[in-house]
Amino acid sequence: MAKNEKTTSEEVLEKYDRESTYRKKIGKWAWVVTFFGVALTVFHLYTAYFGTLPSQQQGAVHLGTALGLIFLLFPAKKGLQKKQTTVPWYDVILAFTAMYVTYHKIIFFDSILQSRISGYSTIDVIFSVLGILLLLEATRRTVGLPIVIVASVAILYTIFGSYIPGQILSHPGFSANRLATNLWYQESGVFGTPVQISAKFIFLFLFFGVILVHTKIGRFFNDLALALTGRFTGGTAKTAVVASAMQGMVSGSSVGNTVASGSFTIPMMKRSGFKPEFAAATEASASTGGQIMPPIMGAAAFIMMEYLGVSFGTIMLAAVIPAMLYFSGIFIGTHFEAKKMGIVGLPKADLPNLKRLIFKDGYMIFPIFIIIGTIMIGFTPQRAALMGIITAFVLSLLRKDTRMGFRKIIYVLEQGARVALPVIAAVGTAGIIAGVVSITGLGSKFAAGVIALSGGILIFALFFTMIACIILGMGLPTTANYVVTATIAAPVLINEFGVAPIAAHMFVFYFGIVADITPPVCLAAYAGAGIARANPFRAGVSAVKLAIAAFIVPYILVYNPILVMVDVTAAGIIIAVITALIGMSAVSSSTVGFFVRNAYAWERLILFAAGIMLIIPNIIISIIGLMLMLGIWFIQRQRKDDSRQMGLRTS
Repeated sequence: MAKNEKTTSEEVLEKYDRESTYRKKIGKWAWVVTFFGVALTVFHLYTAYFGTLPSQQQGAVHLGTALGLIFLLFPAKKGLQKKQTTVPWYDVILAFTAMYVTYHKIIFFDSILQSRISGYSTIDVIFSVLGILLLLEATRRTVGLPIVIVASVAILYTIFGSYIPGQILSHPGFSANRLATNLWYQESGVFGTPVQISAKFIFLFLFFGVILVHTKIGRFFNDLALALTGRFTGGTAKTAVVASAMQGMVSGSSVGNTVASGSFTIPMMKRSGFKPEFAAATEASASTGGQIMPPIMGAAAFIMMEYLGVSFGTIMLAAVIPAMLYFSGIFIGTHFEAKKMGIVGLPKADLPNLKRLIFKDGYMIFPIFIIIGTIMIGFTPQRAALMGIITAFVLSLLRKDTRMGFRKIIYVLEQGARVALPVIAAVGTAGIIAGVVSITGLGSKFAAGVIALSGGILIFALFFTMIACIILGMGLPTTANYVVTATIAAPVLINEFGVAPIAAHMFVFYFGIVADITPPVCLAAYAGAGIARANPFRAGVSAVKLAIAAFIVPYILVYNPILVMVDVTAAGIIIAVITALIGMSAVSSSTVGFFVRNAYAWERLILFAAGIMLIIPNIIISIIGLMLMLGIWFIQRQRKDDSRQMGLRTS
């Protein structure tokens, strides 16, 4: 990557990705950060092999060390990271205070357990209040203000619930002391399921992604995607889709993926003739899809596994077809856009040699197969991640440019902790919200509200749930968003409307993710636009058109969950997949405005309807959709080139 391109990428990340606003220069404190960062990663590797501590203790080490690192690395105000050359004294105090009040759960573990019966001491109450306040501040610094506002409103709602008029949302209220100790010391609060899953699984998979980055697997994915798709119509855009899908297997950040892949793919798309807004949208929508791509799925897959009480392999299998439909829709959309613009593939001379590339670098993907295979034969995700890490490290020794010396190993171990910090803070704060739902019974109150608004009609309930998930997704990172919606919204769909549990969880998961490409707050699209020098809002609108599958497929999963492997038969799933892929072609051509030729408005409407019919896993409805699609194909085939009448059509 050229120096100016690297600078642009860093600027875009700092502007749109809160996780990238850490201090670059911290003087002597760099040694302290390295020590705690390496120690945190080694702790997780050690417990993955020898067995984890009791969940509260494991979570305390996990969260406490992360909070200390956050205050040492992230300034109180965005922009100060460029001005400060060391860690201010007040952040040093906050760092070690946060660590101590969290480690207090380990030091006095037995007495705290006893206090659940006898009552908490004044010191316990003080530490719980301090811990929650420091967690909220650390989350604000790493993730942003929206999730902190949501958590703060949840806390106020718990304390002052008795003052709320009406019966739907009101409740007797809880004292601040009782709320703080419940959230800090009980399993349903900060150290509940999200933090426990983060401490056991998510951290290891994030570290696995760091290891793969330093074996240059991202470069391999880009080259492989270019070799596979570059020669076809609109090959540069198709390269972006394929590369982002592959990178999505090991990374879960929409903005991070957009910048990492987009620095390579967006300039290439612009040079081949795509408009800057479309280039940004292609990369943003494909990178956002990385969060629904098995096996990691933006780290939320592990929490979904715990909530549903199923194996990780079950989650992966359920996610495969929806992810395939998502990326197929974007891929097909880029094809129709390229046909519409007359953009051809790249010359063979400009493409990597596929056979040589696979022979030289193909082994890099082996750790991913190790993880998938290990899970499928029955091992835990924790053991699978450890096996993947070990395999990736061993393979890195095979070549000089990826081989790690002692300094590089220390650096990678530290980076493993740094990458995890925003996720740890986010799931801790999400635990506050989940704890409030548990304490106040907000879930049942939300259910009553949804039923009242929807009139007990499923499609309306889904629509209101979708809007809630998208709004939450605009301010919450994926993992935290999923925790909140899975706690509040998914049970409504399951218990009140009889939706299959995995379909309900996939529904809220998908709509939490698409917020990253849905205007007005579409950070992934904005990041892509920053690299493409494009209009951010137009890039967001284009991304929504390309990622239309993400808005359609979740509804189909609810009404016929065969696509998430519920009540599946061999014939049924084959027919469902084939018709859904054809349907995505129709939907994509409708949103782009091109099928065989540029489409009239009425043709686009028919294509869209035909696509929906084909995606619905019902053979009769799919046949009708196919006939409509073939009808438009026949009409456009008979029509001569109509470039003179373009003004009569939408495009």
